[in-house]
Amino acid sequence: MPLISQRVALARTGANDKVICRMASGWAVMGDVQFLPGYCLLLPDPVVASLNDLDAEARATYLLDMARIGDAVLQATGAVRINYEILGNTEPELHCHIFPRYASEPEHNRKMPVWFYDWKTAIAYSEETHGALRSAIAEHLAASGAGEPGLQ
Repeated sequence: MPLISQRVALARTGANDKVICRMASGWAVMGDVQFLPGYCLLLPDPVVASLNDLDAEARATYLLDMARIGDAVLQATGAVRINYEILGNTEPELHCHIFPRYASEPEHNRKMPVWFYDWKTAIAYSEETHGALRSAIAEHLAASGAGEPGLQ
């Protein structure tokens, strides 16, 4: 089973420890690594291959949820901006990367895509280290009406 499908299946059963909350279009989850604290993804539910496989209403819902996660990450982290990326080349199922960007990033990284960071040495997500941030993002999403409380 492809990775995104696996993660959505785990989220549905409550077995994905990175879930922030259920949203109208899918699942807000923390990234596996947190080299930029607050890095999240939006996984669609049901899983589709690409944004182009969604009808107009589902596309609008997905993109709005994506922006709402960005708003919540901005509020929870104090980042200066959010970068959004929908790629699908390595994992050919729709998912959006939501990256907070910080003024404190090293100069050589700040203006480059996040893919230039060393992902192999990045800090892995752990509930002990990042759980409070995950909860803060969930609270901002719930307060805005975008996330379903209690589905973590």
